[in-house]
Amino acid sequence: MNDSSQKYYIIKKLEETCEILPITQVEHKKDPDIVETWGPFNTVEEAIARRVGLIRAGKCQPK
Repeated sequence: MNDSSQKYYIIKKLEETCEILPITQVEHKKDPDIVETWGPFNTVEEAIARRVGLIRAGKCQPK
């Protein structure tokens, strides 16, 4: 899979931090610690920008 077709998700964990993962890791990750997800985003830059917004809105804690 090349980068142009890669999608990214923001994953919120129980400890309230959010991380950006490629869709390939999200699909295989049935993690009980995942509280909420946002996405898919077309670029990692778009996901980073959205994560900043989520932190500012109080939905995620910075790492």
